[in-house]
Amino acid sequence: MSVVVSKADRGYLLETEQEFPLPRAELFPFFADAANLESITPAELRFRILTPLPITMARGALIDYRLRINGIPVRWRTEISAWDPPVRFVDRQLRGPYRWWIHEHEFIEIDGGTLMRDRVEYGVLGGAIVNRLLVQRQVERIFGYRRRILEKHFAAPA
Repeated sequence: MSVVVSKADRGYLLETEQEFPLPRAELFPFFADAANLESITPAELRFRILTPLPITMARGALIDYRLRINGIPVRWRTEISAWDPPVRFVDRQLRGPYRWWIHEHEFIEIDGGTLMRDRVEYGVLGGAIVNRLLVQRQVERIFGYRRRILEKHFAAPA
């Protein structure tokens, strides 16, 4: 499946699905470890976690990051607003580059492994023009990169 960004009620919606050849109980811990975020984020964003590691993931956990968007330094704080291992978790932006950002990660058991669904609702300053010219392409590129890295990391053994 591909990364799809569409118009949502209040802003924009990114949806993507990816299958992995592992049961969700084995897959979920990778995503539950915030330290793995740097490895699945494109290097040009210079993404760094500022919160001391390890981070105990739970509802209410706060995570601070630093990154660069189009060369501009940005600080980002997220809160884990839902935590239901190994089924799903939600992170939402408290401070950062978007008007809002709510990212739901869902892990569904399927034959031969796990289907992971990402659903991101977001809003941008500047509305449709800024989203179309700058943000949407960048979000699609970031999630496309993430997909390729995860395919390699969790590839089924030959």
